[in-house]
Amino acid sequence: MELRKVAGRRETAEVNISVQLNLDGRGIVNIDTGNRFLNHMLTTLAKHALVDLEVKASGDLKHHLSEDIALTVGDAINKALGDKRGIRRFGSALVPMDDSLARAAIDLGGRPYLSLDLKIQSSEIEDLKTEDIDHFFSSLVQSSESNIHLTVLYGTNDHHKVEAATKALALALKEACSPEPRILDMIPSTKGEL
Repeated sequence: MELRKVAGRRETAEVNISVQLNLDGRGIVNIDTGNRFLNHMLTTLAKHALVDLEVKASGDLKHHLSEDIALTVGDAINKALGDKRGIRRFGSALVPMDDSLARAAIDLGGRPYLSLDLKIQSSEIEDLKTEDIDHFFSSLVQSSESNIHLTVLYGTNDHHKVEAATKALALALKEACSPEPRILDMIPSTKGEL
């Protein structure tokens, strides 16, 4: 399998973002988005997916940052996967976080779709609006060209719900990106391409 490292950049009138990603890392992170909860989500995702991730971002609004960071990270994941030869493609996980239980399922098959049910009651978690959290996941799906179903089954604390969901997504992503030794020279699709 080829080296799966990517450097990405996104510069607009609203944001300046640089990303370095290694799918075959150890969960080493260096995240600076200017938003504590977004830093926490990205750190959690990378740490549990065992992806080395560096994100440096600045911008005008939290909404633009959460959207464009997710677009840049998702694009880096997609590029690092190349033609997806030899990967497992599918992954799923169930993760508890204190009072909350979350389920994630992912298909890296190139068809973007998001089913998201985080059961968040608050309009804001820490220093990030709930709608920006939702938009983060939808932007990640779009640019990574993945199909993600992310559901909080139950919970009472909104921070724990999002953290459980992010950890579940991380474990599902780790599984889906993992090499499958029996098909290292094959693309995991009946169509022969993804």
